[in-house]
Amino acid sequence: MQSRIINTGEPRNVVGHIVSGAVASAVVSGTINYKKAKDAKISSKDAVKDTVKKTAQGAIATGTAIATANHIGQGGWLKALTALSVGMAGIYAVEVIDEKLDTKYEEIEEQNEDILIQEDN
Repeated sequence: MQSRIINTGEPRNVVGHIVSGAVASAVVSGTINYKKAKDAKISSKDAVKDTVKKTAQGAIATGTAIATANHIGQGGWLKALTALSVGMAGIYAVEVIDEKLDTKYEEIEEQNEDILIQEDN
């Protein structure tokens, strides 16, 4: 058996932890966003959108953490850094996609407003 530099325990199931991370993130962000929506600080639509985004990011972060820890425990530092990089890229991608969707949604809203103004005239 390979000697462990850092004892991270037995290798853990990454997919199972991705699901756990998604559930935990959904519970936390859903509860926070529910309160914000209830207090009329954000719309229900924005609360759901943010909860979905944070759920995806939480799933990615948890899977990344477990995969990275598994590789560190096995002495695979390059694999650990690779897992970490892939996770960071995944979370970044979710942010970029969210921004692009916001931009597209704003463009569609502006076009709809222009159409309504033209119909009124």
